[in-house]
Amino acid sequence: MVKINVNLFIYGSLRDRRIFKSVSGLGFTKKASKIDRHTLFAEPALLPRHRRVSPDNVYYYAVAAPSSRIDGFVIYDVPPSAMAEIDRYEGKRYQRGTVKVNTAAGPVEAQAYLVTHESMEKHFGDRFHVNLIHELWLRKRIVRFLKRHTRPGERTVDAELERIADRELLATTERDLVMSHYHADAVSDYYLEHELDRPRPSIKHLYDDQQALPFIEKYLALVIKQVLLSQLEERIQSEYRFELEHMRTSDRYFKRSLSILVALRMINANSSAVDLIIEQCLRTMPYRKYDLIDYVKYAVRAAKSMFDTRVASANLNRIRSNFQPGLVPLGIEVELSNLGAAAVEPQRSLQNRTDPIYDGFRYFYDFRLDVLSWKLGGYIDDHTGSTDQARRRGFLELAPGRLNIAGELSRPATADPGLLSSLIHEIANFFDVRPHSLHLSFQLRKNQIGKQKILPLGFVKCLLVLGGGPERKKTGRLWVSRMGYDEITQYAYGEELVFARTSKRRWYLGGDEIADRPPAQATTHVQQYKFIRLDGKINYEPFILCLKGLQLAYNPADYLSAEQLQASSRFRREYEELKQWAAEPTQIGHQTIKKFLSTVQFGLMNEGHRRPVHRLHYIDWALSWIDTQLRSFNRQVRESLSST
Repeated sequence: MVKINVNLFIYGSLRDRRIFKSVSGLGFTKKASKIDRHTLFAEPALLPRHRRVSPDNVYYYAVAAPSSRIDGFVIYDVPPSAMAEIDRYEGKRYQRGTVKVNTAAGPVEAQAYLVTHESMEKHFGDRFHVNLIHELWLRKRIVRFLKRHTRPGERTVDAELERIADRELLATTERDLVMSHYHADAVSDYYLEHELDRPRPSIKHLYDDQQALPFIEKYLALVIKQVLLSQLEERIQSEYRFELEHMRTSDRYFKRSLSILVALRMINANSSAVDLIIEQCLRTMPYRKYDLIDYVKYAVRAAKSMFDTRVASANLNRIRSNFQPGLVPLGIEVELSNLGAAAVEPQRSLQNRTDPIYDGFRYFYDFRLDVLSWKLGGYIDDHTGSTDQARRRGFLELAPGRLNIAGELSRPATADPGLLSSLIHEIANFFDVRPHSLHLSFQLRKNQIGKQKILPLGFVKCLLVLGGGPERKKTGRLWVSRMGYDEITQYAYGEELVFARTSKRRWYLGGDEIADRPPAQATTHVQQYKFIRLDGKINYEPFILCLKGLQLAYNPADYLSAEQLQASSRFRREYEELKQWAAEPTQIGHQTIKKFLSTVQFGLMNEGHRRPVHRLHYIDWALSWIDTQLRSFNRQVRESLSST
């Protein structure tokens, strides 16, 4: 028995003052003024190089994990008699050892109850593993729930297909359970049952809706295709978990970017086979006799026959051989609409346009496509800012890594410009909807926040040439269509150009275990460029490198908000000049191009703390592309002027 007072680090049930007092006979407080012979002083502390897990969902255990830490309290001067009682309470599974914990005043030596990997393996098998406790083990419990609730006791193939289909329709619930318990390991069986026990969604209410009838088969086709994609992605995640985790540079990135890209390529490369599957399903299963679950089941069955290990391996190897991530986390939002800018009001009413295929995605949520497309971050954006799931017409927006509709909870898709460009291309080609708009997000570094500068007008013109959809009018003259169609202008708060905006993002749902608030490292700032025209045939890789270099070197601010325009006469003059230039472009000056290129180059050459991260020939390729595009634009301007 320890015969001197010791400091004790607590991280589990003992953090509850009532439990600590019932075990040790003493209380603890964080206020020095309340300390007495029955109350000990405690303060928040971190135990480095350990991870807290709870494989039995009852007790917490601290296991060694080099890149992790545990939040808890250090209680000072615990007497030997209290430690003896705590030893008995903790039991034989723990080993008490001396550790150093970090407090606000510096490192403190303390006792802590730890466990070894060997003892966890012996008692819990794979459940104790850190990577499995949050996701794989939770997913196993969800599978068991479905076995108990979907045709219980049946072991037929059809019953298993129905369970998988039910899981597809619970996909966002499963995602949220994983995300909300990212740093809070224990999930009670009661809570799990409460979250999962929901009515099965149905589309039968649409069969008597005369307005919906012309669109039902198109939506069912989209449901089938989306489930095929999801099932292929699940198979890739399962069979290539090691390879995928090895290519993932941080837990903060969206873990499905690689697997969803492989699945997209497999679907897009076999579009004729996919069309046959959809056609056969709709022919043999007329919708009035079936419900949503039946079409999901059909797609699950079809996906099993579609998956080809050799094709999946070849695609993964292709991505791996070209994989070259940088240090800046990247994200995308892809907008699709058969109506273009007329997808939202007031343009839709003014132009009197209708979507004959999806009715502007009005029934997106009726068919649970928000759930089925969650891996692509799918939702309907009508530019009102509303995030409820009421019927609305608007753009189909996809953003891999977005974990809620509002978008403030998200993870970067990747740090690899080439992979991000491939995602854009494959997403645009997956849907039978015309591409419209592309938003690119770049995470800001801490030293950039609050120090951003307004882009010079010449740089804005260069960016619009590269991504703003320069097109020829019927007259033969060039114009910048994104500005010409008024697609990146809004009037809600006064006229403003929605060119680029800074916003906050969180990358997991959990709060801090002590203060019950999001830890600082969970919140990031991103600069999102919204001016870009989406084209499914364009390679956006060099353009992504261009924006990244500019972001690193110049650190651009919002451009141009209503507040900026109201506060500065110079910005108002520049904005008017920009609108005139977009309508009737003139050449961009040689010195402007030279300065723009040198700024991008400086950023790329210093991405890794005053050194380049990408290969020099890769950077040179991107710079050559930028230079070529800008000079080509100038040449087209000269030709259009001479022809008129």
